[in-house]
Amino acid sequence: MKKICLLLMLSLLINPIFVKALENNLNNNDSLIPNAKAGILMDATTGEIIYDKNKDEKLPVASMTKMVAQIIILEQIEKGKIKWTDKVKASSNASGMGGSQIYLTTGEEMTVEDMMKGISMASANDATVAMAEYIGGTELEFVKMMNDKVKELGLKNTHFKNCTGLDEEDHYSSAYDMAIIARELLKHEKILEFSSVYEDYLREDTANKFWLVNTNKLVRFYEGADGLKTGHTDAAKYCLAATAKRDDLRLIAIVLGEENSQIRNNETMSLLDYGFNNYKIEILKTTDDIIKEIRLDKATSPKISLVPLNDIAILSKKSEDTKKYTYDIKITSSDLPLKIGDEVGKIIVKDKDDNKVKEEILTVTENVDKLNFLELLGKTLVDIMIGNMSFI
Repeated sequence: MKKICLLLMLSLLINPIFVKALENNLNNNDSLIPNAKAGILMDATTGEIIYDKNKDEKLPVASMTKMVAQIIILEQIEKGKIKWTDKVKASSNASGMGGSQIYLTTGEEMTVEDMMKGISMASANDATVAMAEYIGGTELEFVKMMNDKVKELGLKNTHFKNCTGLDEEDHYSSAYDMAIIARELLKHEKILEFSSVYEDYLREDTANKFWLVNTNKLVRFYEGADGLKTGHTDAAKYCLAATAKRDDLRLIAIVLGEENSQIRNNETMSLLDYGFNNYKIEILKTTDDIIKEIRLDKATSPKISLVPLNDIAILSKKSEDTKKYTYDIKITSSDLPLKIGDEVGKIIVKDKDDNKVKEEILTVTENVDKLNFLELLGKTLVDIMIGNMSFI
């Protein structure tokens, strides 16, 4: 009888219909995150969704809101509008914020870098409002910038009423939108220098030395975890936007509406474990790989290099064999001037059956302007002198 039962179990396990049923069950129910109101697992490189639950449901997201504030801060740094060493003075509005904070006093000055530490590690509401007022003039104007950024990203289920994530009517997002926001934030690699640190100090050389401990415990206890943002309010319950990287595979896991921080952490790790155990990424081309060089007449640089705007990668299950691909290059525009980020062409990835599997924009590696009259005249004279041009 025992042998019969064992044979029956084995036949079920190797039955492809049974295996497929298991896979469908995983994709269609709450088996990975049964306690979360919503969640998603996304590959950061390709943006492909590996698993989701109620991904478009509008929910309060607490301090995960601050990821958009962080994007704006980092953009302001990169554009040269503010510097890490700038001193930011806390207003009474900022210092009076409740919830998570670094206990800024009215009139206290702190560098942008230290404010970012407070936001990233301690989820500090006071630091977030201080930065909002520093960049936007008022918190209200900064929140408008945040909502504009969300629209720019094409997100449909997100709207903010404040920059901190404190509970307020008509302040919401979704698991999918939060994953896209996290992916956008990760494009600014500097964020990981803040979000990956488990402990640090503020006001270190003063009598008010403040010990920062990262609210995201995964950065200490989960292999490869280096961000991104926790959240907790009465309405949102416990939320987390986590990212981890192993080899070339970087995953983004979002959970919303968990009952406590332990369940939140455990279910987030379940998502990440599922991704790392079952999926692999193959990086075909990076943004540093020169795909093609083209010559330009009447340009400040006669020859420019074209590179992918984003890394080109293929996400697949570990059980699948590695495939071979071919590439088609199409130049769509070379009109001057050109700047980094402009679309100049496309690279199309095809499988062995000539089916398109990926398409990515090609851009230039440097800004290129059109020669003015004097520059063009000088170039013409030089070409004549070295024999590159004749009148015959």
